[in-house]
Amino acid sequence: MVQSIPARLRTSRTTAGRGLLALTLYAAALLQGCHKPQPVAAEPEAAPPMLQAGQLHFAPGHPQLALLTATAARRSQELVVELPAKLVWNEERTQRVYPPFAGRVLAIRADLGQAVKAGAPLALLASPDFGQAQAETAKAHAGQELAQQALARQRELFQAGIVARKDLEQAEAEAATARAESARAAARTRLYGSAGAVNQQLAITASMDGVVVERRLNPGQELRPDQGGPDTPALFVLTDPSSLWVQIDARESDLASLRPGDGFTLQVPAYPGESFTGRVTATADAIDPNTRTIKVRGLVPNADRRLKAEMLATAHISQNRSSGVVVPASAVVLGNNRHSVFVEREAGVFEPRSVTLGHEGPRDVIIASGLQAGEKVVTQNVLLLARQFQAMAQDAAAKKDAQQ
Repeated sequence: MVQSIPARLRTSRTTAGRGLLALTLYAAALLQGCHKPQPVAAEPEAAPPMLQAGQLHFAPGHPQLALLTATAARRSQELVVELPAKLVWNEERTQRVYPPFAGRVLAIRADLGQAVKAGAPLALLASPDFGQAQAETAKAHAGQELAQQALARQRELFQAGIVARKDLEQAEAEAATARAESARAAARTRLYGSAGAVNQQLAITASMDGVVVERRLNPGQELRPDQGGPDTPALFVLTDPSSLWVQIDARESDLASLRPGDGFTLQVPAYPGESFTGRVTATADAIDPNTRTIKVRGLVPNADRRLKAEMLATAHISQNRSSGVVVPASAVVLGNNRHSVFVEREAGVFEPRSVTLGHEGPRDVIIASGLQAGEKVVTQNVLLLARQFQAMAQDAAAKKDAQQ
């Protein structure tokens, strides 16, 4: 039998439980207040830079000084200039083949990469136009034989006293004309093929020893001679790939080191770490109005045929510079159509300096005037420093105007 708890006893237990809960909550609140994090004292902010007498002064230990790297300018002695270049076929050893007569392709006798000899057939065409040239050659040869026979009869009649001398001379002139016409027609057909028969078959042949590097011809293709031209691709391109031309885009200041006979080294992305030697063969007499560069042609040996035409390359030219100083290209900034650098006069003190460039390369720059060897120039975050200096100079000018 379950006994019930008296009401007074239940009330006392409930009151005791509430008191214990209140005491526990108070102790937890007190403990939390004891462990409340104390506020951390803020670090003092660095003093902002000041502009004094055209110089930007930073306080010692300023965090921005860690971002400004300075490099000492060095005297210019020998500079290696990097110029963009491209490899192309050696045009002195290259033949581009175009169709001399209209016709249809019957057979292709040469393909890409195939080595051919001079006179070897590249393709065979069925050409009615060439057949007409063959027929004209045969007619000219027949006319020559007829003129020779007429001349022989006139000589016999003249010796018998039957015809006058003028008739003999007329026959001699006609025979000479027929002989010349026959020789001309035979030379034309012999230039493109056989002159002995009329078969309308035109053989496109190679006129030099080389390798077929391009072929734009399909079986059954119809060809016309008016398709040829500087803007039309050739049917075949033959070349001797043992040497290649190098087209270099040079600046006016580089011409002294790019005279015919001067050497250079060439690097291509396909062979990192390797260099190929070449020599300058010709220099253009005009400047490209679009790029403001001068085309320089060089020759590089390629006996192992590792280099390929249309490869992009970088030509390295050594130049002797006795005047000026060399600084990294990142140290020079351009503003208001003038070049300038930021010189570190002492620790934390920088001033802008206008300079004149003697040569501008992708890595190094030669300063002809405005900077001495040994002076330190900022090479990293120069644009940030230039904008900061400009902003402070503008604020100073605005305050001066307001005071006036």
